[in-house]
Amino acid sequence: MKAPILPVDDEARQTAKHLMRTARSGALATNDAGSGFPFASLVAVATDLDGSPLILTSQLSAHTRLLEADNRCSLLLSASGKGDPLAHPRVTLIAEAKRLERGTPEGDRVRQRYLAHQPKATLYVDFPDFSFWRLDVTSASLNGGFGRAYRMERGDVLTALDGLADLVGMEAGAVEHMNEDHADAVALYATRLCGAREGAWRLSGIDPEGLLLALGDEIVRLDFPQPLTSAAELRPLLVRLAQEARSRDPQG
Repeated sequence: MKAPILPVDDEARQTAKHLMRTARSGALATNDAGSGFPFASLVAVATDLDGSPLILTSQLSAHTRLLEADNRCSLLLSASGKGDPLAHPRVTLIAEAKRLERGTPEGDRVRQRYLAHQPKATLYVDFPDFSFWRLDVTSASLNGGFGRAYRMERGDVLTALDGLADLVGMEAGAVEHMNEDHADAVALYATRLCGAREGAWRLSGIDPEGLLLALGDEIVRLDFPQPLTSAAELRPLLVRLAQEARSRDPQG
């Protein structure tokens, strides 16, 4: 028989990271000490620059009160598609949740990233009973489809930010600049480099390994040829990607 757990390789890492970056919702499992049973709930998700999941929860929600009592949790993210749902990739992230303080530089930055990925949350994000949480991933379990199971460590699914402190501070401004001044390039990233349909695509996030592009509820990801090693590499890379997109035949 084929071994049920496969060695982790670059393809598995990329699959897990793609699920994490593009997911808009997932199943959050928390611990209910009172009943002794796990409690699963649907949450909207985004990611921080390193890929750590970000969630926004209300104090009225059961999972918020359970996280306050026990911050250990897991988050299931899955790809959807036609046919048997078990034939599509999914990843379970084992994590410890950390509440983020409002009004701090970190809290404001996370708010921006979350709303860029979940713009409809603007309607309630500032209600006083809502809080952001970062899920600090400790390990992961990837199922890439039938016969493709992997046990993964934190470093397999998160992106190192060594030497990228400047990117953390400039990412929001770079996203705004691209959407306001280079919307044509953003649309070409989506249509010619990602094969997406025509439309008013917007850039919703930049991280060291790629771009997230959104059209309504549709999300596509453009992976960089190589991860960034400094923020100074971002602008020339975006220019090269735009040139590549313009040079490609729109008919494929």
